[in-house]
Amino acid sequence: MQEQYRPSEVESAAQQHWQGRDAYRVVEDKTKPKFYACSMLPYPSGKLHMGHVRNYTINDMLARHLRMKGFNVLMPMGWDAFGLPAENAAIAYGKPPAEWTYANIADMKSQMQPLGLAFDWSREVATCDPDYYKWNQWLFLKMLEKGIAYKRTQVVNWDPVDQTVLANEQVVDGRGWRSGAIVEKREIPGYYFGITQYADELLDDIDKLDGWPDQVRAMQRNWIGKSEGVRFAFGHDVRDAEGQLVGDGQLWVFTTRADTIMGVTFCAVAAEHPLARRAAELKPELQAFIDECKAGGTTEAELATQDKKGVATGLQVIHPLTGERVEVWIGNYVLMGYGDGAVMGVPAHDERDFAFARKYGIAIKQVVAVEGETFSLDGWAEWYGDKQRGVTVNSGKYDGLGYKAAVDAVAADLAGRQIGEKKTTWRLRDWGISRQRYWGTPIPIIHCDGCGDVPVPYEQLPVVLPTDCVPDGSGNPLKKREDFLHVDCPQCGKPAQRETDTMDTFVDSSWYFMRYTCPDAGTMVDERNDYWMAGGMDQYIGGIEHAVLHLLYARFWTKAMRDLGLLKIDEPFKALFTQGMLLNESFYREEASGKKTWYYPNEVEVQHDDKGRAIAATLKADGQPVIMGGIEKMSKSKNNVVEPKDIIARFGADTARLFTMFAAPPEQSAAWSDSGVEGASRYLRRLWNFAYKYADRMKFAEIEPGASRAQEKVVKDFRFEVHTTLKQINADYDRLQYNTVVSGAMKLLNTMEAFAQATQLSAPHNANWAAMREGLGILLRVLYPVSPHITHALWVELGYGGELIDAAWPEPAADALAQDEIKLMVQVNGKLRGEIEVPASADRAAIEAFALANANVQKFLEGQTPKKVVVVPGRLVNLVV
Repeated sequence: MQEQYRPSEVESAAQQHWQGRDAYRVVEDKTKPKFYACSMLPYPSGKLHMGHVRNYTINDMLARHLRMKGFNVLMPMGWDAFGLPAENAAIAYGKPPAEWTYANIADMKSQMQPLGLAFDWSREVATCDPDYYKWNQWLFLKMLEKGIAYKRTQVVNWDPVDQTVLANEQVVDGRGWRSGAIVEKREIPGYYFGITQYADELLDDIDKLDGWPDQVRAMQRNWIGKSEGVRFAFGHDVRDAEGQLVGDGQLWVFTTRADTIMGVTFCAVAAEHPLARRAAELKPELQAFIDECKAGGTTEAELATQDKKGVATGLQVIHPLTGERVEVWIGNYVLMGYGDGAVMGVPAHDERDFAFARKYGIAIKQVVAVEGETFSLDGWAEWYGDKQRGVTVNSGKYDGLGYKAAVDAVAADLAGRQIGEKKTTWRLRDWGISRQRYWGTPIPIIHCDGCGDVPVPYEQLPVVLPTDCVPDGSGNPLKKREDFLHVDCPQCGKPAQRETDTMDTFVDSSWYFMRYTCPDAGTMVDERNDYWMAGGMDQYIGGIEHAVLHLLYARFWTKAMRDLGLLKIDEPFKALFTQGMLLNESFYREEASGKKTWYYPNEVEVQHDDKGRAIAATLKADGQPVIMGGIEKMSKSKNNVVEPKDIIARFGADTARLFTMFAAPPEQSAAWSDSGVEGASRYLRRLWNFAYKYADRMKFAEIEPGASRAQEKVVKDFRFEVHTTLKQINADYDRLQYNTVVSGAMKLLNTMEAFAQATQLSAPHNANWAAMREGLGILLRVLYPVSPHITHALWVELGYGGELIDAAWPEPAADALAQDEIKLMVQVNGKLRGEIEVPASADRAAIEAFALANANVQKFLEGQTPKKVVVVPGRLVNLVV
């Protein structure tokens, strides 16, 4: 065994050993319990940072731990390789997205390998591989046959200069990110998945996901958004240019607050609503505002943060119960794609409507009151909209009714007039998968002038995406790719054209984890998937940022596959763990234009006050001030990433892994700390030095029977502490509290060092050596999932036998936890006054006698006889005088 701990040599040798025996390849084995643990696959951006290391080490610890406990563990890895960033890079660098993507995959994989992660690379999947996306296309066609997939028009962001559709993130302040042109809203045809067909099941099955964080389950429920209310119509006499009533003379709205219907003082419609279009024909000055609305966001999330604006149309509708005329406004916060594209405005009892009415001088009419509360127009109060507390007022025949009774009464009256009914609506909308972009899965449809939209025959799949196109920002290059575009119609044989839209990349990530189970299958999935996904994936690990759409789409995709006979499960993920982020300091300078230039922390000199607090920073290159941006998530855009290759070069992969696990509980964010990394490195060096110092004696020490160990009290105390710590470590492993696992490992080394110093491990006390060998064997096994290289090397050097990767997981020994004597704290009137050792079998009377006989306790009793003696078994005695 070499004297000095050299991480690079230790880690290189361990990895070569594991690679030589193909240690991480996993096959199905029904003789063992299976466990499928999977991290969300990364986008191949090209560079890993220490945040990635933390995420994957969590998964790696779980997999290694369970493998040692006898499970057949699958931990694969792959790449979410389609998407917009590759197209942006292609425009910037003039390279095909395929070239950029595959180069990044190779680069990131080479950065992962030094970390010693136990991935089964034989199952690697890249979603841009035709062998993978063939099955996206295959399932799309199956869904089309079943009516789960369908085609309809959709509203998109259109850049009139670049002549292309833009994703929402490419629209900046209403303009195209590249051209700067005012973005338009256009309706174009696209394909959808009918996720709303599964809305009830998706909502109900959330209750079964007891292995998921409550926060994520709540987010799923809110996104699905089941609402029970009333859909009804305001009548009107607005006619189009041909004299026909617009919308048959009815403006339909949906509300969950039908109890407030008598408080309606305006209605708002979307810019695309037929009444808005007619209003612009009658009053052309409205068109500018309609165009402004069309340049805005297309999602609820975007609308929630933007300033609420509106214009009066001059049109009116008729209140269905009072017959009063109600003004119609166009509102930028109303989406045509949600409900009927119109809302009733009740300013007194809706916070958004209240602000809108105050801004534009619209009447506010209170129709709900809460006893003891006073309504005011000066500002919004939460109780104004509290449907559970109030009763209706100023509402005629409905006065005095509570929420439910009022809703029922209003719904009955509307139904009686045949202009409304109770209805359940959903916030969830069908999933539009068509993207007018190049780097994605081609949608397998052929457009024929005679036959219409014709599905590509199954035997012609995959429709392969050309990989040598270079987007230039002027639209989808597939439209100019003659060899892709032109094809014969599969039905009539006449010239036709392929669909050039590609699929949303969420399609790729909705089922990749199933392809891991059978990556070479000649079908979408085979019986191997039934083995690994039985009951759902055992543990899914990923960021909270994917808590809604990715998980929701994966749940839908699983149910669709089940209904097509491909799966036997209802839900894909049995347990979900959302890890915290790794944070780091950020520094920047800001130009007059507002542009920020970010600097790496190692480029900056930070000044501290006399209490060690950071108060200022300067750039080392020029000595001029920079702005301290505070602690931020590690991000390449802010130059505050720490690359693992730098840490590995200085300290080794085991240190990098150890620090990221010790820094904070895995579910919480953790701040990067150079001193923390150095501390982790010192610990591993201490471990190596300790093992080296005593290696020769421990190699030959034999674990003696419990009877002989009992001869030495110091050994018994040592073993008790080791196995008590092991018991806590095992509990922490089971609940994925890996930071306290590391704490426990550190405590074990402290315990052994103290034992070595106290006993000096001198012959002929072989029991000491045997106990030390046992303790170190426990430490190496519990530390192995965290820092596998150094523990592998020491296991071999100390002659424990076999492979550490396959060693049995240590369990606390009953004889070590059994105590002949126990320590109890002694209090007098609740204050600690002494410590006693009593036989473990001592009864209450004996414990009291030991406490009273303690010299220190006698001093504080001052000759008084206790009035009361409280014994807390195993902990303390309190004497009350």
